[in-house]
Amino acid sequence: MRNETTAKNGILNAPFLHEMMDTTYNMWRFGWDERNGGNISYLLKEEEVAAYLNINHAIRSITLDFPVKELAGKYFIVTGSGKYFKNVKDDPADCLGVIRVNEAGTAIDILWGFENGGKPTSELPAHFMSHISRLQVDKDHRIIMHNHATNIIAMTFTHELDEKSFTKTLWQMCTECVVVFPDGIALLPWMVPGTDTIGEQTAKKMKEHRLVVWPHHGIFGAGTSMDETFGLIETAEKAAQIYMLISSHQGGVKQVITDQQLSDLAKAFGVTPLEGVLAVEE
Repeated sequence: MRNETTAKNGILNAPFLHEMMDTTYNMWRFGWDERNGGNISYLLKEEEVAAYLNINHAIRSITLDFPVKELAGKYFIVTGSGKYFKNVKDDPADCLGVIRVNEAGTAIDILWGFENGGKPTSELPAHFMSHISRLQVDKDHRIIMHNHATNIIAMTFTHELDEKSFTKTLWQMCTECVVVFPDGIALLPWMVPGTDTIGEQTAKKMKEHRLVVWPHHGIFGAGTSMDETFGLIETAEKAAQIYMLISSHQGGVKQVITDQQLSDLAKAFGVTPLEGVLAVEE
């Protein structure tokens, strides 16, 4: 039976639900999540969920094709497979779901949402694997966010697909970039999405980077909050937009932020740039 607090609050009043509704709408509004493109998973604390749902009642369970013992007993709110981000605000119960990984890590219990037979995003393997990697290096980690950021995708067609070169170009586009993502950008070779392989390779990169680009497809971001993760991708996408605007300019690029200036920025803001990107004398 629900306790009084749960009954009074109700899931539609949960702050984490509204964060998902607002963020998915903004991602669609920015043009990053056409149709059913993109997905988000948000690691929740048990007390957060228990304040709005009866955690002792599972609507149904789904067996996982991949064991995630490391996430046993953990709660998430996740976007649904085949769901359009533009519809989340109007029908969150159909487009989203609150889930809990069982104690064996072999299945998930659906506690709310995914109505009409819905299920979590097909990228759930990549999300879970990346959550595991990020939690190993950041105990405060909570968000994995994937979208089809337009200019990041465009840049993967015109720029050398080398991680350090790609990172340096983005750092040179906006003064804030080296401060916001000093750990740089990771790149994977093109792979079929929704597979364990791309999930494993993304998770491996996530041990050292919070941004992983899937060339010609999109970007994965990780963070401790929805705002941080959205802002991380937003900053990289803005830099990519500037790059795409100037790369075809007839007069060519006249100047960029130099390596020394980027190094000075990093020192001023107390961050350590990804090793091997900047050529500066100490």
